Amino acid sequence: MLQSIKKLREMTGAGMMDVKKALADAGNDEDKAVALLRERGIVKAAKKSDREAREGLVRFVVDGKTAAMVEVNSETDFVARNADFQKLVEGMAAAALQAKTSDVEEFKNFKMDGGDTVGVALAAAAGRIGENLVLNRVTYMEGQQIAGYVHSNGKIGVLVDLDGGSAAQAKDVALHVAAENPQYLKREQVNSDDIEKEREILTNKALNEGKPQQIVEKIVSGQIGKFYEEKVLPEQKFVKDNSMTVGKYLGDATVSNFVRFEIGS
Repeated sequence: MLQSIKKLREMTGAGMMDVKKALADAGNDEDKAVALLRERGIVKAAKKSDREAREGLVRFVVDGKTAAMVEVNSETDFVARNADFQKLVEGMAAAALQAKTSDVEEFKNFKMDGGDTVGVALAAAAGRIGENLVLNRVTYMEGQQIAGYVHSNGKIGVLVDLDGGSAAQAKDVALHVAAENPQYLKREQVNSDDIEKEREILTNKALNEGKPQQIVEKIVSGQIGKFYEEKVLPEQKFVKDNSMTVGKYLGDATVSNFVRFEIGS
């Protein structure tokens, strides 16, 4: 009995009394006891589900021309720095590569290597850790030259796919996306209504400042150009060398896709 209690405590991270009760309820069947502990972990997690999870980690896995990335939120940064939590998120990133989905609900129903679904594993971990844990985002990517980057604090993660170019360039662009947070791959993706709204705001601002009508359009056109420079990835100043744009740094290569996760955004 004592040996079983020790074994299950190491396996599940549950307290001694919880393990002892689960074993008793399961007739000393260790597998059934583990199942009971997981079920009870789900109950504990449900009671915590109304607490906001604003911390957490982003992790990714790149395997040749495929990649996946997940964002799992916790309530506190203390838990986000916990080795067991980090291992959990890394395991989920690996599972996301197998699941080949960018849909959170679909991914929650995917069975991990241990046999549990992602949702059950997350809920069980929440029960052990004592905090609300939330799978916030998942993405799966297929491409040509894929690279990933996670900021040192684990709160920003990026996947980038290049058409052409080198692995080093892909990694550099992933770092750039993490730092500069572009919104679009090209100008054509910018919503025309957003541009017209921006143009109207800038026009009224220039007129209110007393700028002559005949030069307002020129001023606004310049400011709209700056809007593109700030939001469109190839037109942004390259973070590692502000003397050139990302587009110029890449030369003939182009970014065909990027995904950026940031905790709290």
